[in-house]
Amino acid sequence: MQCPVCDNHLSEVEAGGIKVDICKGGCGGIWFDNYEFKKFDEPHESEGEALLDIEKDNAITVNAETRRSCPKCSGITMARHFVSVKRKVEIDECPGCGSIWLDAGELGNIRNLFKTEEEKIEAADQYFTEVFADDLLKVRQESEEKVAQAKRFANMFKFITPSYYIPGKQIWGAF
Repeated sequence: MQCPVCDNHLSEVEAGGIKVDICKGGCGGIWFDNYEFKKFDEPHESEGEALLDIEKDNAITVNAETRRSCPKCSGITMARHFVSVKRKVEIDECPGCGSIWLDAGELGNIRNLFKTEEEKIEAADQYFTEVFADDLLKVRQESEEKVAQAKRFANMFKFITPSYYIPGKQIWGAF
């Protein structure tokens, strides 16, 4: 398989019982097949340490803005997106096969984003609050207004239909 950045041949390396492809002696990137990335992306996953220092050619410059083609799926351009709510590291993911390409150093940056799972959850909560707080407040207010309107509507029927006309509520018999 060819490197999507420098066209170097990717070398297969085993880390933690999983075979990943690396661009050894090229740009230093890593290719993770579908679902493999999740086994290496957190600091407590010691298997990922073997992939932090990949031999690379310093003469090769990587343009992070360049769109990359998936080396597995012909004709598919990989999508770039942030890997966390901190929006510090962008990764390339193939929409066809779900594989992920990391440029040199990105795995280390990803592993250093959050020290604990609690810190990751707290950052996500904070981000969603910043982004959606106004919208959520508006939806909550609209819901409260609708509930109040429904209660007013229900109260009108209390006066229009006294309880002695409701089946089972009157003492003198049913309709």
